[in-house]
Amino acid sequence: MNSQKAPQKALEDIKINVKLKLAAIWTSFMFFYIYVDYFHLYMPGSLEDMLAGRVFTFDISYVFLLIVMIGVAIPSLMIFLSVALPAKANRWVNIIIATVYIPYMLFNLAGEAWAHMYFAAAVEVALLLLIIGYAWKWPK
Repeated sequence: MNSQKAPQKALEDIKINVKLKLAAIWTSFMFFYIYVDYFHLYMPGSLEDMLAGRVFTFDISYVFLLIVMIGVAIPSLMIFLSVALPAKANRWVNIIIATVYIPYMLFNLAGEAWAHMYFAAAVEVALLLLIIGYAWKWPK
């Protein structure tokens, strides 16, 4: 028997392109974004309000639903755009969209907010700040 140990190999740390990092962060962001709304349905009175045609203080209308769909479409499209756009445009689009979405995400805490909503908002803002940071320090 050979008692010699095989040499330990170091884990390979593959350098990931900043475009893929941004797309991955936007994907993580979208999971939180969607699930906060989904879990909100379990809060008492939420479904009754929706059936009555109200969300928070807003009447549910085609304009309201269009605005909400645009609000979901933009970060959804950022997953693709982070990979597809040229570097210069990509950098600024990511910085601008992430910056605009920080107050938009915090608005979700208006009215009655439960612990899961505070947690999600903290994670969403952290992810958006990470996007801004990666885009800001984009390698030349």
